[in-house]
Amino acid sequence: MRPIAIPPYISSKYYLTGSPEKTCNDIKAAYQHLQKGPIQVSVVIPAYNEENNILRTLSSLANNQSKWSVEIIVVNNNSKDKTKELVEAAGVTCILETVQRISAARNAGLSAANGKYILTADADTIYPENWIDLMIAPMEDQTGIAICYGRFAHIPTANTPRLVYFFYEYIADISRWFNKTFREEAVNVYGFNSCFRKADGLAVDGFNFPAGAGEDGWFALKLREQGFGKLFQVTNPMALVWTTDRRMQKDGGLFVGIIKRLKKMLGFSQE
Repeated sequence: MRPIAIPPYISSKYYLTGSPEKTCNDIKAAYQHLQKGPIQVSVVIPAYNEENNILRTLSSLANNQSKWSVEIIVVNNNSKDKTKELVEAAGVTCILETVQRISAARNAGLSAANGKYILTADADTIYPENWIDLMIAPMEDQTGIAICYGRFAHIPTANTPRLVYFFYEYIADISRWFNKTFREEAVNVYGFNSCFRKADGLAVDGFNFPAGAGEDGWFALKLREQGFGKLFQVTNPMALVWTTDRRMQKDGGLFVGIIKRLKKMLGFSQE
């Protein structure tokens, strides 16, 4: 069962109160509790002009409850705003990638990461407080898993009510089931909600991908095809992440998104 309303923890991180200075100090204090010794897990976030979103995401991640020692790396992909200043004020590592491309930013984060496990995240997404451990758990407990990918819900930023997205997300779930059962599961993998081993990621040349493909799905496909294991969907409702609908709005809104998804499912689109 998908949630109709945004859960309290997610809402508290999305609708932050207090000044940016206070938020940065709160993030810095919470983040220290994640760093328990030698780094085991790296959370990598590409960011381009994310000053309005990045503290929300960092607050949700820094307040995760994890048994692992965790680092967070933000890859500044030539931001012109205060993204870098805010990340550093929050006590989080910020590295620069000058090649303006998300695959280049993800590769830079992969190279800089110190952890055995890499969790990919985005700067406009809010992560539940047990997300880190729930994403790693299948890879820790089972053999033959190359990458874990999770589920997500939408935070409305325009005029579309949350209830409408609630129904849309069920349509999207049917589309992903169709992909997994009849087409290609790798297209279900999104870069803001996945987990893999760093050594495996480096072995397949990271997030580099051919023209016409998507870097997230292609990366998952490379891991599977080169023998690192299967793809595994984390369905625990406590691992559901919440991302803004800004991409949906940029693509023309919810109705256009539904049409695109139906075309993909029926094989009329190769996007």
